[in-house]
Amino acid sequence: MKFFIYTLGCKVNTYESNVMADALKNAGFVESEDSEADIYIINTCTVTNTADHKSMKMVRHAMRQNKDAIIVVTGCMSQTGEVMDGVDIVLGNKGKSKIVDYIREYQEKRSQIIADKDLSHPVFEPMRLNNFNRTRAFVKIQDGCNNFCSYCIIPYSRGDVRSKAREDVLEEITSLVHNGHHEVVLTGIHTGNYGVDFENYHFSDLLYDIIQIEGLKRLRISSIEMNELNDAVLDIMKNSSILVDHLHIPLQSGSDTILKAMNRKYLKHDFIRKIEEIRKIRPEISITTDVIVGFPGETEELFEETIDTIRRIHFSKIHVFPYSRRKGTKADLMENQVPEDIKKKRVKELLTISKELEQSYFEKFVGREVSFIPEVLKNGYIIGHTGNNLLVKKEGDSICDHEEICGKIVKVEYPYVIME
Repeated sequence: MKFFIYTLGCKVNTYESNVMADALKNAGFVESEDSEADIYIINTCTVTNTADHKSMKMVRHAMRQNKDAIIVVTGCMSQTGEVMDGVDIVLGNKGKSKIVDYIREYQEKRSQIIADKDLSHPVFEPMRLNNFNRTRAFVKIQDGCNNFCSYCIIPYSRGDVRSKAREDVLEEITSLVHNGHHEVVLTGIHTGNYGVDFENYHFSDLLYDIIQIEGLKRLRISSIEMNELNDAVLDIMKNSSILVDHLHIPLQSGSDTILKAMNRKYLKHDFIRKIEEIRKIRPEISITTDVIVGFPGETEELFEETIDTIRRIHFSKIHVFPYSRRKGTKADLMENQVPEDIKKKRVKELLTISKELEQSYFEKFVGREVSFIPEVLKNGYIIGHTGNNLLVKKEGDSICDHEEICGKIVKVEYPYVIME
């Protein structure tokens, strides 16, 4: 039987979809290359209303593709939302590693399966990947979030923080490096909170152990909160070039008033001071961020305060999101909801600023040699990223058109660097 997986949302979902695909292929199922399949798995996202709508759209699309197909819905939307008519298996955010067992059970009984979705006392679900097609490899080290930002539904859809065992992380990364991966990206729902459920082992300890792995050239953190960049983590950044020159640190707002309303765990002066500390250690580091605009109560004056903070920090790129109301969160009940047209205007304004900042950062590397790992082939160019997250392209017929660049770090000059 053929299967096809639709993946929406974050890198954790991408990792988990790869785990499910591996399990299915190892059990004799065949992955479809053109979306025509007997089994459709929709790994959903619910971080915004748009994500919900996209997830529902993918479920309906799968149903239309093959009315006799087995429809599996998993991920955050299925964890917190209602079960759709016509869905055969509902997993939520538990049991993805048991996907084969659930499909076999459905094939035998032909009755709807709604798996246990109780996340009141979650444990880290064992998952492991051995290969990511010889590009950068993602490794999920953590799940869940206890921050309860007032706008966010994720603590309810992912449960409490739980961490992958140290030995499992190191074994998985060692295997990936052995299989040809030079770069590993650590990912999780709240990646920097790794280890809070352990007694004497923290995120910085894991970083230290990972950079000792022979053959690993680059280690990247997918995203980390400002207050998790403690002295121990900064010390590793100072003393090891394996940790790349790029950090993604969510700001969300540059206004103290809005940060407090969001229930973020810092104020803007804390954030600015931390960035200054980082740049003393890594002067040319690329620092990217997330910003939410149109949060309840965000006046034009407070939005201008955010712009001022962004320019002061001088990020190299901003991912901009309009605030999306989520039922079940505190922000959904707040007064002074911002009209949609104002949100759209503010998103557009910040995206323009982001392009300016991105160009300013890229211009620092004009005429300089940069190194990248080939990832994909598109329109006659091999495309990849540098350690500091510059997007690079190099002429070539395939990722491995020359043996010396197959899965390896390649050096080129700035003319090959392009903006996304």
